[in-house]
Amino acid sequence: MLLRASLFILLLLIGAVALAGPCAVPAVVVAEVELSGNETTKPQVMLRELTFAPGDTIPADELEPLLEENQKRLFNLRLFHYVNYTYTCEEGQVRVNYEVQERFYLYPIPIFDFADRNFNAWLEKRDWSRIDYGINLIRKNFRGRNEEVRVRVQRGFNKRLELGYRIPYIWRKYNLGADFAVSDYRSRTISYTNYNNRQRFFEQEEGVPIKRTAVSAALIHRQDVQRQEGLRLAYYSEAVSDSVTFLNPEYYKEARGERQYLRVELYKVVNRRNNFAYPTAGTYLEAGVSQTLFLQQTGSPFTTARAKYVQYVPLSDRLFYMAGAEGQLRLAGRHAFADNVALGYRSYVRGYELYVIGGQHYGLFKQGLTRQLLDIKSINLTFIDNPKFNHIPLSVYLNGFTDAGYVVDDAFEDGNPLTNRLLLGGGLGLHVVTFYDIVLRLEYTLNREGDKGFYFSARFPF
Repeated sequence: MLLRASLFILLLLIGAVALAGPCAVPAVVVAEVELSGNETTKPQVMLRELTFAPGDTIPADELEPLLEENQKRLFNLRLFHYVNYTYTCEEGQVRVNYEVQERFYLYPIPIFDFADRNFNAWLEKRDWSRIDYGINLIRKNFRGRNEEVRVRVQRGFNKRLELGYRIPYIWRKYNLGADFAVSDYRSRTISYTNYNNRQRFFEQEEGVPIKRTAVSAALIHRQDVQRQEGLRLAYYSEAVSDSVTFLNPEYYKEARGERQYLRVELYKVVNRRNNFAYPTAGTYLEAGVSQTLFLQQTGSPFTTARAKYVQYVPLSDRLFYMAGAEGQLRLAGRHAFADNVALGYRSYVRGYELYVIGGQHYGLFKQGLTRQLLDIKSINLTFIDNPKFNHIPLSVYLNGFTDAGYVVDDAFEDGNPLTNRLLLGGGLGLHVVTFYDIVLRLEYTLNREGDKGFYFSARFPF
């Protein structure tokens, strides 16, 4: 019995070696790439993202890193909850299978938002009339081709109607895609000037003090999910009430109460982050230049150049460092107040959320040290049958950070002491990353002016 058992085990080992032996060759050939789980997504959408194809010869020691890198590329399409891969080797031939779990692609997102720049700016007023409501309907992966259709109907304090359509490929030979959008915006109030780096609002009893309509079209050269550049052309028509031009004659400068303009923008994005929702490794580069030309002599033309670079460095399995910088240059003969936008909106020094620092040029630096506290790949909700909803990931991070910024304003600096001054802020935050790339941040900050407090945000800090 012992001899038979020994012979049986020996035969198994010989068989295993025989199966594994062909993989020990210096190079392997990709015989086949299979996809599974993509019930909606067209195979060509996934295959175009891969950096290898059947027939390619790959050094054996580079096979695993290559498959892992392409796993990340597929995941960063943001079409799947997860992407797994398996492969088999036989006589130097490799067969690869990528298995995915598709997301739910129709997003009927209810709008219940604050009409101010951020939650803390609204909290300072605590005015419940300054609420926006409606629905934001997004159909991702339309037709299974990674196209996107956007419809936003918003009522309340700020009224918006937005329609958009993005198609990744209109000319596959040259990797050209397109994006089209039209929008209409009307608000019951307008920030007509800044004083002490705080917005001053005018609210009109009848009608609306500001209207803005925009139409845009973009041609996008998409090398892959990580690299793209584009050319965008947009038309804007804006009008403000007579009361606004009376309160601030510099609001539109020459245009007084109405202006129309064209904007041509050229931009490039290189996104080599390991995760687009909450990156912990890799780099991000974004640069662009735009020219704004006013029609019917309703303004002075200006050129804007922007750039942003961030690096994410993993120090260990759960400890990460991030550092990045962002800047803007705006060149014009004469500046209108409406275009004098720098820090305080999408970009800001943390700790200065309640302030608006207008200007023509700015520089912004951010760094942070992040410690992962919790990483649950999937919380199974057994009472939900749909696999697109019954698995919820949950990650929690502790983040310490410091920010610095500087704004140059040669046109509207009077009465705004934070312009032309170094801004410094720092603090400690708790970041939660969960379902469908949702990022929630609660941060305690202290700035150079001595202001301190808790601030809430719902997007990645940089």
